[in-house]
Amino acid sequence: MAEPTPSKGRRPPTIYDVARAAGVAASTVSRAFSRPGRVNAETAERIRQVAADLGYRTNPLARALPTGRTSMLAFVIADITNPFYGEIIRGAQSAAAEAGYVILLVDAQESDRVEREALERALPTVEGVVLASSRMSDSAIRVIARQRPMIVLNRHVADVPSVVTDNVHGMRLAVQHLADQGHRTITYVSGPEASWADGMRWRSLREESAELQLRVHRTGPYPPTVAGGTKAAEEFGRHGTSAVIAYNDQLAIGLIRGLQAAGRRVPKDVSVVGFDNIFGAELVTPGLTTVAAPLRAQGYTAVRDLLSVLGGAHASTGRPVVLPARLVVRGSTAPRGRGRPRPAAVDGPSPDLPRQDLPVGPCTCGQPGTHRE
Repeated sequence: MAEPTPSKGRRPPTIYDVARAAGVAASTVSRAFSRPGRVNAETAERIRQVAADLGYRTNPLARALPTGRTSMLAFVIADITNPFYGEIIRGAQSAAAEAGYVILLVDAQESDRVEREALERALPTVEGVVLASSRMSDSAIRVIARQRPMIVLNRHVADVPSVVTDNVHGMRLAVQHLADQGHRTITYVSGPEASWADGMRWRSLREESAELQLRVHRTGPYPPTVAGGTKAAEEFGRHGTSAVIAYNDQLAIGLIRGLQAAGRRVPKDVSVVGFDNIFGAELVTPGLTTVAAPLRAQGYTAVRDLLSVLGGAHASTGRPVVLPARLVVRGSTAPRGRGRPRPAAVDGPSPDLPRQDLPVGPCTCGQPGTHRE
């Protein structure tokens, strides 16, 4: 008969306690949990029952030492307070659970140093890594990718498998929407300088604006937060245009708040477009027009592809997996002026456009991979 579960304050039961109570060798107990097929079914059942009575729990990390299989994946995000990651994490957990894996979540706190140090501690206990919006350099990412299978999310790194949203198409939809509303000048409120997505969105904005004969202006960089958007509103007020596209929804929401506090009406005075379609984009007033990214699909796809690599599939590094983007139109955008779009021939460049406005032309932000998300 097994002894009762040890009370609080006493040492937890060990494999030797289970072996003694079940009348078998400790090695038999070990096999019953790690390789049950090699133990007589009746004996294995008795061992499990004794272990349950004693309150014994196996140590998955200890069991993984001989094989390196921990059924754990590291999922690294730039900032746990950013609602952008909520649905991404939900999708990642769903894919991991389907395969019997668990997610070890790492918050990099928008710091490449914190991210690198956390990964150094996590690598011995995980089988693979997903980097979501990493702040590390391409070279640092490649070093880690040589130690564990890896998928990079929201960024393209040469020689490392990646999953990205179609930033080019998403920006094209946003610019065309504003042009259809009669806006001829657009300000881009930029995000972190180290952001790969920021570089891609700025380049796509310039290219699409050139085709539509629009003028563009860039301001920033700003932290990708609501507070960053409020700060952007202060600077935007000195040289505002009739339309704004923000790096992400948090910046856009902060911008709307800052503009309203300064007496600017959204969308009557300024139309605002965000990126990502995070939770809350439709809860602000007015509701935010935004380029919707398939956030849950991002997390699910990244983990699914990582598990495929762990299962022996060839890791494709030539081109990233590109997920579709769509435009969700809400109340933060409207025709320029008093609700009526003006003819393109009349609606020329805004007279208050500052001297630092950039002429459209070839992108100067570099090729994909030179920026970090």
